[in-house]
Amino acid sequence: MFRFDSIHMYGLLGTAVITGALLIFFVKKSRMKNIDGDLIKFQPNERGYRKYLFGGIIFGFGWALTGACPGPMYILLGNGFFIFLPILFSAFLGTLAYGWLRPYLPH
Repeated sequence: MFRFDSIHMYGLLGTAVITGALLIFFVKKSRMKNIDGDLIKFQPNERGYRKYLFGGIIFGFGWALTGACPGPMYILLGNGFFIFLPILFSAFLGTLAYGWLRPYLPH
């Protein structure tokens, strides 16, 4: 019987990272164009880690408090786990709050 444990999870995530890196490399090397015929360009990452650190901590706290990955919450709700209704409502409110505060945040 197959058991999905942390080793499999990290393998799955690692495969996604490697696949993404290879696809970005291919897009850059092949000078791929978008649907409008413009060259696809990648913006260089900003130096610094503060916003990623704080954003990751907030995201991680939310994930830890709910006990579920944000994506499958919809599936859990659809399968009758109505305990996720307040969690989804809170996620919706958090998204609205971000939209309102975005002009004042350091991007």
